[in-house]
Amino acid sequence: MRLLLFTMMMAILMNSCAVNAQNSKTALDKEKEATLKKLDEKADKYTQIAQSIWNWAELGYQETQSAGLLQETLKEAGFSIDAGVADIPTAFVASYGSGEPIIGILGEYDALPGISQAAVPEQQAIEEGGAGHACGHHLFGTASSAAAIAVKDWLQKTGTKGTVRFYGTPAEEGGAGKVYLVRAGLFDDVDAVLHWHPSSSNAANASSSLANKSAKFRFYGKAAHAAGAPERGRSALDGVEALNYMVNLMREHVPADSRIHYVITKGGEAPNVVPAFAEVFYYTRHPEMQMVSEIFERVVQAAEGAAKGTGTQMKYEVIHGIYNVLPNETLSRMMHQNLELVGGVNYNEEETTFAKKIMASYETKATIENATTIQPFQIFRKGRGGSTDVGDVSWAVPTAGMSAATWVPGTGAHSWQAVAAGGMSIGKKGMMVAAKTIALTAIDIFRNPTVTEKAKMELNKSRGEDFVYKSLLGDRKPPLDYRK
Repeated sequence: MRLLLFTMMMAILMNSCAVNAQNSKTALDKEKEATLKKLDEKADKYTQIAQSIWNWAELGYQETQSAGLLQETLKEAGFSIDAGVADIPTAFVASYGSGEPIIGILGEYDALPGISQAAVPEQQAIEEGGAGHACGHHLFGTASSAAAIAVKDWLQKTGTKGTVRFYGTPAEEGGAGKVYLVRAGLFDDVDAVLHWHPSSSNAANASSSLANKSAKFRFYGKAAHAAGAPERGRSALDGVEALNYMVNLMREHVPADSRIHYVITKGGEAPNVVPAFAEVFYYTRHPEMQMVSEIFERVVQAAEGAAKGTGTQMKYEVIHGIYNVLPNETLSRMMHQNLELVGGVNYNEEETTFAKKIMASYETKATIENATTIQPFQIFRKGRGGSTDVGDVSWAVPTAGMSAATWVPGTGAHSWQAVAAGGMSIGKKGMMVAAKTIALTAIDIFRNPTVTEKAKMELNKSRGEDFVYKSLLGDRKPPLDYRK
């Protein structure tokens, strides 16, 4: 009898626990639904903000209007603003809440030079040689702001303890803005960082990137009449060309997954004047930052040899240096689950017509339906493709990122097609996919504080317990004029 009574009591208790668990799950689902609904209600507002930043198309460290608009938007939503952080006028941190966990959300807003494009499906510059958002950072900064505000609203409504921070990070394109924020200790107390990037597909993989270090090599010679007295001259351009020749020979003797690119930014004024000054801008990349440092030093040695061999003087200025991204599977899997919940981008008839015209301008195996799908979760621990200053953040704090289909499927970054789609409704729809996914992921982290503990254990294992952060930039100040 006692055994029967005990069995009945246990059954009632287990049923009660199951009901409570289901109620808790239902409550959480309702909170997420409310967050998504609120973001949808504000979509038009965020579209206008993104369009303004797209129109301004401000280059790295010159994003005065763009940063100002995002600061104003966050301040109106109840965030406190710390502007001009890390000695960068267009960098800022917006905070809401108190206590732990502290979740950071990254936002970028710089454009690229020389890729002006109207929001039309054929190549058409708004201003010849002008700047354009060919990497979609106008959407990046806006969506991340929207996500931060949505999380703030959720914290306020539920009374949940914790802090959400939006990091306004300028000059991602070659300026390494985030590195200076990491170096200044602005991420030291953060438990997790979330970010995203515009793309032609929807994914939330645990992915790495290529480490990168760049510099401008400047050669100084002696001007002379190239025909009348060439013996009196020492060509700075010869120094640049000698450097380039030696680096091109060096390509055979670096690891196969290395990347070295350069562009001559100054080569002289006239053919009949021996150039007294010339400059070449170099990037060195590799999946590991240690190897990047080694390759970069070999380029420096080649530059020194080029100067000696041409009778010129050489000075170089490191412009940026960034780590490879350290993927965090713990946070990335959580973000992937939320991306699947949110779903991809669905085109209307007008957008479908636009997309078909865009896709006719390049070769691709992608289909329009790719915009609606979510890519399967994958782990890429070895860097590939491009580089990002998110890398340094990921070595300091557990970090997860995603991509959203703001561009027509098959579109490559840094293209006129990317600018065009980012300036019309396709880009804005993808932007809201990112905002929703980041907001829901942040809510999950606040609800499950043990997630950050697990993510930190993974970070420590990946980077090593004895890891000490040392910027590839050294102690140089932000190159605020690198785009001027």
